[in-house]
Amino acid sequence: MQLGLIVGTATATVKHASLEGWKLLIVQPLLADGRSPDGDPQLAVDRGGAGRGETVILTSDGEAIRDMMKSKNTPVRWSVLGIRD
Repeated sequence: MQLGLIVGTATATVKHASLEGWKLLIVQPLLADGRSPDGDPQLAVDRGGAGRGETVILTSDGEAIRDMMKSKNTPVRWSVLGIRD
């Protein structure tokens, strides 16, 4: 798990069937201090209603993401688990 800052959203006119109903977010991973960038922004899926400027908890656990999305062949790497208070 990792903290990330939502910096925007993404739109896809054509997308994998497993992405139907999921919001696409552009998230900047953060270091443990919660402020410094940790690499390049990543594309993540979300159903929890997170929005621009919020800090979220991310996961790249492939098995957990496949279970959440009910798809064994989803191309998703990152998913939002929750919004930090």
